[in-house]
Amino acid sequence: MRPVYLLILLSFFSLWAQAQTFSIIDGKAIKLYQEGEELSQSREYDLAIEKYKAAIEREASFLEAYVKVSQLMITQGKLDDAEKMALAGKAKLSGKNATSKHKADYGWLFSNLYLKQGKFTEAYRQFQEVDPLFDEVFKKSMYYTQMKKQIDFLGTQLGDIRSIEKEKLEQPLNEFQLQYFPVLTADGEQILFTKRDGTGNFDKEDIYTAYVKADGGWTDPQSIAQTINSQFNEGTCTVTADGNILIYTSCDAPDSQGSCDLYVAYKVNGTWQRPTNMGTKVNSRSWDSQPSLSADGRILFFSSNRKGGFGGNDIWYTVRLNDGNWSDAKNLGSIVNSPKDEISPFMFFNNELLFFASDGHQGFGGMDIFLSRVKDGEFQDPENLGLPINDQLDQVALFITAKKDYAYYTELTKEDGAQDRSLLYRFKFPEEIYLGENLLVTQGKVLNAKTGQPIDATLSLVSLTNDSTLYQFQSDGKTGEFMMLYPENAVSGLYVEKKGYLPKIYNVERDKIQNVKDLKVELTPVATGEEFVFENVFFDFDKYDLKSESITSLKRLLKFLQENPNVNILISGHTDNVGSSAYNQTLSLQRATSVQTFLVKSGLHPGRLLVEGKGDNEPMVPNSSPENQALNRRITIKVL
Repeated sequence: MRPVYLLILLSFFSLWAQAQTFSIIDGKAIKLYQEGEELSQSREYDLAIEKYKAAIEREASFLEAYVKVSQLMITQGKLDDAEKMALAGKAKLSGKNATSKHKADYGWLFSNLYLKQGKFTEAYRQFQEVDPLFDEVFKKSMYYTQMKKQIDFLGTQLGDIRSIEKEKLEQPLNEFQLQYFPVLTADGEQILFTKRDGTGNFDKEDIYTAYVKADGGWTDPQSIAQTINSQFNEGTCTVTADGNILIYTSCDAPDSQGSCDLYVAYKVNGTWQRPTNMGTKVNSRSWDSQPSLSADGRILFFSSNRKGGFGGNDIWYTVRLNDGNWSDAKNLGSIVNSPKDEISPFMFFNNELLFFASDGHQGFGGMDIFLSRVKDGEFQDPENLGLPINDQLDQVALFITAKKDYAYYTELTKEDGAQDRSLLYRFKFPEEIYLGENLLVTQGKVLNAKTGQPIDATLSLVSLTNDSTLYQFQSDGKTGEFMMLYPENAVSGLYVEKKGYLPKIYNVERDKIQNVKDLKVELTPVATGEEFVFENVFFDFDKYDLKSESITSLKRLLKFLQENPNVNILISGHTDNVGSSAYNQTLSLQRATSVQTFLVKSGLHPGRLLVEGKGDNEPMVPNSSPENQALNRRITIKVL
């Protein structure tokens, strides 16, 4: 039970007791009860319980003493014992003792007890039964108001309890004493987690990883890298969807800004580079931990108790700039953050859903997992994930796979006479909780078209509807390998770019590059006579005005020419075979001129931009179908 809520419970019973006469008249029993009250006020709970029990032994019908013992047992977490004592007292609630006031005492006690036990239906029914017995003065108190708010919340939740089946991750995972905060790459084939051998001062944290085997099992967990794990603590990590950027928490390291700081490491040519402290723009002298990167690593969310927040722990964020540095961290705001604690952010792979744990938004008790959706760039009011994902206990963190099939989490266990254990679990995520459209993963390599050597290129997935970059990843310079995410129904273009090379442009839907495991992207070095198809430049039928969806490709061409100031180009327009050759010749030239005009208005010298119309003279493919005709309606760029 949270400390504030505990004080509410204590205060209520103390105030109630002052305003009542006792249910018994035995002076010695009352004196024992009063001694218990003094001990309870000084938080000597075990001694107080002994006094209350002594009072009950003298007078078995001492209703107030039963209530006090039960309440203190709830405080100590001895819920079964508290329920036995409460039931014993309630059994005495008859005859002259069955007053409205005593019924209210016990109704309030059982409402609180059932909430603490997670018996939410019983708590709801009990409160509804006893509510008419509370007087109007009490109903105006903070204690009643908070309880009423939680009961009303239960009323909205009890009819919508989902079914989930927890599944402990199989060996060789869960072989350590403690493992927690699991995260996975977008393809679901690599898991990372924090490993610790015990809870002692000398049991350090490290980041471990394992991979999916061909048979569906996991490889033996291994330290992520010698360059990452050290003699200090490394844990609570996050990785990009492709697993190439890692941010983690380390506490009390020599270069720490505060108690716990965030560190970043990059995988270059297949090898993890030495991590660096993220610096004073991100870290503070306070606790900074529990990071979560957006899928492509452009935004980092984390929890911190630094000054300038709304409560104890708040969620903050920082943005990776074009030069690779990180912006000054900012508070996420009062929609997500509350006067209490918000921790363990997790930004889902579509960059539209933020999960986090909080005890400051209406929940079932302790920390609950919430979801805030991003709409028009703004975070919306948090949604409680409901039963049974949340319950009366603390739910600290959740990680949901890009495929939206499983949610991974940590569960604490304690066996009699054994040490605490922390194990990795998962469950099928309820389909009723909408996570946006499906995400597809494409993997492949970027290679030099002339030599076949791998290239460390930038791959950008851009919405052609509003020219916003959905994801941006890098291919590996040693292998050329990359991973890219695609929203299933987005109208998007993939732009593969490297300075000194012609860009490679795809229309994602038309070129059918979603969900491909071995996409081969070949980049051609810039040289006279080299040519590429300028994809995603759109015109209405029989028109030469550029459509708004063309702006992304036009900007990319502008960028290419600015990066290569010695390059001049020939812009060629092509059509299909619909219409006369003369008409198509004119239309294709007008379309090429439209591209030229955009570039000149953007600041390029007209002398760098020649144009021509090819009409229907050079089809890429036979004009034998509407699909082929669409391919032939194109703009090509040739280096002069």
